[in-house]
Amino acid sequence: KYYFQKQGRNPTDVELETLAQTWSEHCVHKTFKGRIKLGETTIDNLLKSTIMKATEELNKPWCLSVFVDNAGVIDFDGRYALCFKVETHNHPTAIAPFSGAATGSGGEIRDEGATGRGSKPKAGLVGFTVSNLRIPGYEQPWETDFGKPGRIVNALDIMIDGPLGGAAFNNEFGRPNLLGYFRTYEEQVNSHNGVEVRGYHKPIMLAGGLGNIRTDHVQKGDIPVGAKLIALGGPAMNIGLGGGAASSMASGQSNEDLDFASVQRENPEMERRC
Repeated sequence: KYYFQKQGRNPTDVELETLAQTWSEHCVHKTFKGRIKLGETTIDNLLKSTIMKATEELNKPWCLSVFVDNAGVIDFDGRYALCFKVETHNHPTAIAPFSGAATGSGGEIRDEGATGRGSKPKAGLVGFTVSNLRIPGYEQPWETDFGKPGRIVNALDIMIDGPLGGAAFNNEFGRPNLLGYFRTYEEQVNSHNGVEVRGYHKPIMLAGGLGNIRTDHVQKGDIPVGAKLIALGGPAMNIGLGGGAASSMASGQSNEDLDFASVQRENPEMERRC
């Protein structure tokens, strides 16, 4: 606001969209990296004081790149190193399980390939945590129907279409999907807010994998002035837009049509060419 007041103009629609995405929790992690107070305890930057702190204190020489690139890199044999990456794609998988899980795998492949000055994705993993499945004709005694928001897919359909989407993208890209996990959880519990239902109506969709990279390619280096940048792919259209902001909202805060439009559509062939 101060910047545009100083410029004496309103932001353009492109600038507003850029700010909405880049300043979302998905991209900046304002909560994860913010100051959290729990009783008398104050944690300044939860990410740095837990996960990053443990890695930095271990300070292993074979950790070649951590928390600075698209994937972590550890040494293998001196000449080659291994890239490891695991991320989530929860919001898109709740809205459109096949495409959500497929593009979760596709995004993780991109992160591996974009590590350092380029690596080779080798093997993938996908995982899912959802609420009770309530399989018709096979409902279990503990599976109470608590209902769900209309904008998201039920747990059973997520577990039918989600794994298919993740497997399809990996296979069509040419990378075997070797690992995975699946679990369900949903129950009514007593809490300080009274009785509440806890579960994974908005699922956890885990996309991960590993690749290899030459050790002399681990650090990106500087891009020279005048370097050519190449963009491959089709027109954006009204799909895959606003995903960062949409996934940073609490479920139900955004427009249902915008939720669906924010889900990317998979194109493993194009990613393979890139």
